[in-house]
Amino acid sequence: MQAPPNPYLGLTLADKKKWICVYPVYINSRKTIVEGRRIPKAKAVDNPLCSEICDVCKAHKLNAEIETEHYHPKELVKDYLHQGRVRVQLYNQDGIPCNDAITTRHQLLALLGEMIPKLKTRIAASGGSGSSGGEPAANTQTSAPSKKKKGKKK
Repeated sequence: MQAPPNPYLGLTLADKKKWICVYPVYINSRKTIVEGRRIPKAKAVDNPLCSEICDVCKAHKLNAEIETEHYHPKELVKDYLHQGRVRVQLYNQDGIPCNDAITTRHQLLALLGEMIPKLKTRIAASGGSGSSGGEPAANTQTSAPSKKKKGKKK
């Protein structure tokens, strides 16, 4: 009995099927290693999106494409936020790295964990909600104890 032919045999490094896959789960700080995280929790990002991964890759001169119809195999919840993966080209057709600083998958994941929190969308989302969310919380804390005192029996 013959083995089926290898579909990757005739492909070069420039073909998209030979690009590496990066799922958002790989760098998600809310996931465990068993659930698919591949970098330390200290370097991971809180709920990264495929669009953010693609933006960072393109900013570092790596070819990247989002494939929205795929899910990570260990992903239990098949919703829109966890949907997709990013294909990234690390090497040209000649075998030369597209970016000399990023030659391995692990280096790419570490770079993504470092750069995604610095994106403008992340800074604007965390900065705007943090200052406005802190002020009402202070007001509710001062009014909440007074309500509790009114309800107590002496």
